[in-house]
Amino acid sequence: MPNPWTGKGNPYTRQEVRDRLGKTLDDRKAIIVAGAGTGISAKFIEKGGADLLIIYNSGRFRMSGHGSTAGMMAYGDANAVAMEIGEFEVLPVVEEIPVICGVHGSDPRRRMWHFLGQVKNMGFSGVNNFPTHSIIDGHFRNVLEETGMSFQKEVEMINLAHRMDLFTIVYVGKPEEAQQMADAGADAVIAHVGTTVGGSIGVVGATCSMDEAVDRTQSIIEAVKKSNPDTFFLAHGGPINTPEDVKIILEKTDAHGFVGASSLERMGVEQSLTDLTRAFKSLSYDR
Repeated sequence: MPNPWTGKGNPYTRQEVRDRLGKTLDDRKAIIVAGAGTGISAKFIEKGGADLLIIYNSGRFRMSGHGSTAGMMAYGDANAVAMEIGEFEVLPVVEEIPVICGVHGSDPRRRMWHFLGQVKNMGFSGVNNFPTHSIIDGHFRNVLEETGMSFQKEVEMINLAHRMDLFTIVYVGKPEEAQQMADAGADAVIAHVGTTVGGSIGVVGATCSMDEAVDRTQSIIEAVKKSNPDTFFLAHGGPINTPEDVKIILEKTDAHGFVGASSLERMGVEQSLTDLTRAFKSLSYDR
C-alpha cells in the first residue's frame, strides 16, 4: 500500500493500519510495536519486521543515555520533539512501516484539532498518548486532574484523532482508563505496567512482578472487551523486557502483542555496542 505521492508507505488510513495488524494476527504472529528515537533505530527496527513505529519525546532522552521517564518531565516541548524526530529523522528513512506520533494530549498551549492536523499532514499514520498521565499517581496526579491537565484531555485527543481517521494506540494504567479510551474509539490499547527493567538506566525496585504484570494486563484487556472487542491488545513495561518475557504474557493473557521502546531500541544498542567495542579492543598490535 505505498503512498503514490512519496513512493513510501506513510501515511496510511486508520483502516489500512488495522488491516495490516489484522493480517499479522491472521498469520498467527504477535504484533510487535517499537519506539524509535533516531532515524537509524527506525531503519533497522523496520528491517527486523516490526509492525508499527511510535515516535515520542522519551526516545530522544533514551537514546541520549537518560532514563525514559525524562520524557515525562519539563525538559522540553514533548509535542515539538516528537514532530521533529518524525520530520527529520524517521519519516525520511523508513520504507513502508506505519509511523505513529506520540502526542501530549493535555498540553494546554495546543489547539488540539489544529495540532493533529499538522501531525496528519506530516505523514504520521496515527497517534499515541505520550507523555501520558496514566502512569502518574498519588498527590501529583490529583493536582493535575484538578487543574485541568487531566487524563480526560488525552481521551478527548484520542477521540478527535479517531474522527480525523488517524489510527489510535493508547497507553493506560488501569481498567477504568482502558474503558474510557475504548469508548473514545481507540484502535489499540497498551497495558502499561511500569518503567522497563534492565540495562544501564532501567529501574530495579520501582516495578512489579511478572505475576502482577500478567494480572494487570488481563484486567485491562477484560475491561476493554466489554466496550470494544475489536480492539488490539498489547502489553508494555515493567518486567516485560525480553522475547521470553513477552512469550509469558502472550501465553497467560489475551494480549495480541508487545510494545517495546527501551526493550528494543536501548537494550539492542547497549549490549551490541559494548560487545563490538570489546571485540575491537581484543585485537593485538604485533609488528
